Amino acid sequence: MPQMNDKRIAVIGLGYVGLPLAVEFGRKRPVTGFDINAARIAELREGRDGTREVSTEELAQAGELDFTDSLDGIADCGIYIVTVPTPIDRHRQPDLTPILKASETVGRVLKRGDVVIYESTVYPGATEEDCVPVLEKISGLRFNEDFFVGYSPERINPGDKEHRLPSIRKVTSGSTPEIAEQVDALYGEIITAGTYRAESIRVAEAAKVIENTQRDLNIALVNELAVIFNRMDIDTEAVLKAAGTKWNFLPFRPGLVGGHCIGVDPYYLTHKAQALGYHPEIILAGRRLNDGMGAYVSGRLIKAMLKRRVQIEGARILVLGLAFKENCPDLRNTRIIDVITDLAEYGARVDVHDPWADPAQAHEEYGIDLVERPEAGAYDAVLLAVAHREFVEAGPEPLRAYGREGHVFFDLKSVFAPESSDLRL
Repeated sequence: MPQMNDKRIAVIGLGYVGLPLAVEFGRKRPVTGFDINAARIAELREGRDGTREVSTEELAQAGELDFTDSLDGIADCGIYIVTVPTPIDRHRQPDLTPILKASETVGRVLKRGDVVIYESTVYPGATEEDCVPVLEKISGLRFNEDFFVGYSPERINPGDKEHRLPSIRKVTSGSTPEIAEQVDALYGEIITAGTYRAESIRVAEAAKVIENTQRDLNIALVNELAVIFNRMDIDTEAVLKAAGTKWNFLPFRPGLVGGHCIGVDPYYLTHKAQALGYHPEIILAGRRLNDGMGAYVSGRLIKAMLKRRVQIEGARILVLGLAFKENCPDLRNTRIIDVITDLAEYGARVDVHDPWADPAQAHEEYGIDLVERPEAGAYDAVLLAVAHREFVEAGPEPLRAYGREGHVFFDLKSVFAPESSDLRL
């Protein structure tokens, strides 16, 4: 039975999940961070993190951490932690390509006694049914005899400087009881909030996927309430504040549901359920509602502009924010693109400004050329789509100053007082 105490760790994938993990372990023991993106490795070696999750000072404090994009650089490791994305394809089906490719990479350097731990979100059973066979095929080794596997789902919240990796309780699991105990102890080295050892890998996988499914459904509920209250001419935020005075009312808010977790994970669970012959109704209903909110937002804005006799064809609209959440540069699966696309289909000219987003990434992923400095007094409508710190601290008046006389200001996130805007969700 392998012992993890003296093994070097390789973290495979250095994004929002992998880098903070590598840094925390790098404070305690030798770690190599691996990524196939050579540019990412270069910036990390220079002490810079483009995701803004880890500061230059924190990188410097991880004294036993180095970075590589070479297989040779991780060949001497004994613990491989896979933290690659698990997205969905255009048909909203799970895309396991990144995690299977990562498994092939690990398989090429896997040795007897090594342990592979997956953190990527998957449907229950994927680790042992999809990933392990790849490890066996590439390495020629036997599962639970020559090598072992663990699963510890990531709980990173991008842009959240309060709930960091060490302060979030970690679920752990292993392919044997002994490995489960060792995986739990390994994470116990860095997780100050403590760990929870699940009964099996499948239980840990299921726990992760329902965390975000639950949030997705709760947001779908308040999104539907927002649609209803809008028809009643009632301010949704005011209703939620009043209801929130009860101790057990859950504080969810309406909005666009994007990102790499909440808008994606439910499809992993429903895919597995359908493969087993069960058609999930509530989960998919919530997904349909949340996926349709972009069209609802653009429709409300267009209607408000028409009421002010604004010609939509050729109208100029400024969208403030493109990232999927506030104070974060992450553009993955941002649903603001649905609003932008819809407005453009009406013939409007849409400018997008986001002080957090990477202009090159915005252009590459969505064909959007971000506006660095929007023109004052130039827009028929201003949509505050993301509550970035810069926008909130500026206040409503500087944001409204981008609009022409008679413009529509849509405070999508209800950041400001009701009288400060023309529309709120």
